[in-house]
Amino acid sequence: MTPTRRRLSLAIAIAIAIAGTLGSWVAPAAAQDKWPSKPITYVVPFPAGGTTDTLARLIAQKLGTVLGTTVLVDNRAGAGGNVGSERVSRAAPDGYTVIGGTISSHAINVSLYPKIGYDPIKSFTPITLIGTNPTVLVVNQASPYKTLADVIAAGKAKKPITSASAGNGTSQHLSLELLKSKAGIDITHIPYKGSSPAIQDVMAGQVDMMFDTTVVAGPHIESGKLRALAVTSAKRQPTMPNVPTVAETVPGYEVISWQAIFAPAGTPKAIVDRLHGEIAKILVEPEMRERLAKLGMQGSQMTPAQVGEFQKAEVAKWAQVIKAANIKLE
Repeated sequence: MTPTRRRLSLAIAIAIAIAGTLGSWVAPAAAQDKWPSKPITYVVPFPAGGTTDTLARLIAQKLGTVLGTTVLVDNRAGAGGNVGSERVSRAAPDGYTVIGGTISSHAINVSLYPKIGYDPIKSFTPITLIGTNPTVLVVNQASPYKTLADVIAAGKAKKPITSASAGNGTSQHLSLELLKSKAGIDITHIPYKGSSPAIQDVMAGQVDMMFDTTVVAGPHIESGKLRALAVTSAKRQPTMPNVPTVAETVPGYEVISWQAIFAPAGTPKAIVDRLHGEIAKILVEPEMRERLAKLGMQGSQMTPAQVGEFQKAEVAKWAQVIKAANIKLE
């Protein structure tokens, strides 16, 4: 082969290599530019009708419109949110599957169950925190406990006190366990199958008290059947300005339930950022703000990175509470 032909062959080989490299860069970028080119599935790991499902349907309709596609809500309930969450953790990280995650499915359950099939942090990429809502500690109007300080004083005096919840491992139960731990008192937990029968027994005086959401307890507080002793947020709630926080009596106490949206780990940042931006706009619309308020929620504008840090802190916090209380679910 002559020197000229040798140089020509080398030039052709280099050109082919460069073209191949550029192709590997351009193909994914082109694929992302075309996103979304098909329907997006929004998995709800709980039954239809609950808060997570309601929020998913509100957001899905508006999100589909702005993205120019259909966002399908798919209820995959089971094991306190574990079934749907595991399913999404194994989905392709291509922006076509997201999940409505909660304090249960993406913070508490990993410490409650021996095996959930996914890592709440490593298996997902945060998109946005939809909002938060505190619980409120309530007693029957005829209760001798007028304040949280009364409850704590009775606990330190070893008087028997009972507290209802929607079930073992629920946020109501863990709110109680955190109070017991920080206040250094003992209160007997009475688990029910759902909030409704639990709060009915509190109103009937069968159980001393209960932590529950403002949505569930609020109407009974307004009707005078229940007395609100304290809210679990760090600051007093605008809707209940006269109700103190637990932290005013027990420093460092804070419990907020939350709703968020996640994608499978590895979902391209460009897609995550697009989803975050569009959902953020939806959440500040007057209609959405009103719907969140009716659900007892306060909207959030955390970035995906901030959601990730918040979630890590929540996982660590509840792991400590669950271990201390020796709570286990099968």
